[in-house]
Amino acid sequence: MKKNYEGHCLCKKVSITAQLDEKVGVCHCSMCRQWVGGPFLGVDGGTDAAIRGTEHLGYFVSSDWARRAFCRECGSALFYELRESGQKIISAGLFAKDEGFSLDHQIFIDEKPHWYAFANQTQTMTGAEVFAEFTKQQ
Repeated sequence: MKKNYEGHCLCKKVSITAQLDEKVGVCHCSMCRQWVGGPFLGVDGGTDAAIRGTEHLGYFVSSDWARRAFCRECGSALFYELRESGQKIISAGLFAKDEGFSLDHQIFIDEKPHWYAFANQTQTMTGAEVFAEFTKQQ
């Protein structure tokens, strides 16, 4: 069951309200790790997430299929967005009331560096498996 969550960037100039299923995913790809300085932990915000403070949003087109959003004021990584569908994977750290969140899956597990590991038992997918699933859904 999805629940309504509201979160914001560090300076609070951008806020996001979304219906979330509370399943946190981890992306270990090299781009996410460069973007946030470690693995990206995100929740699926779907295509209907409401964003306030859009005048403070900056975007970086990181691939043919996705762009990354950040706050131009404080630099907070906000979400990555699939360009074709508009689906947003929102940074889990934006939400202070995250008691219902649980670590559910890890993607690009084949790009994860050796120097960290999560203890949680999750579903894992390699980059090739992610892209195969992504193309199957289109």
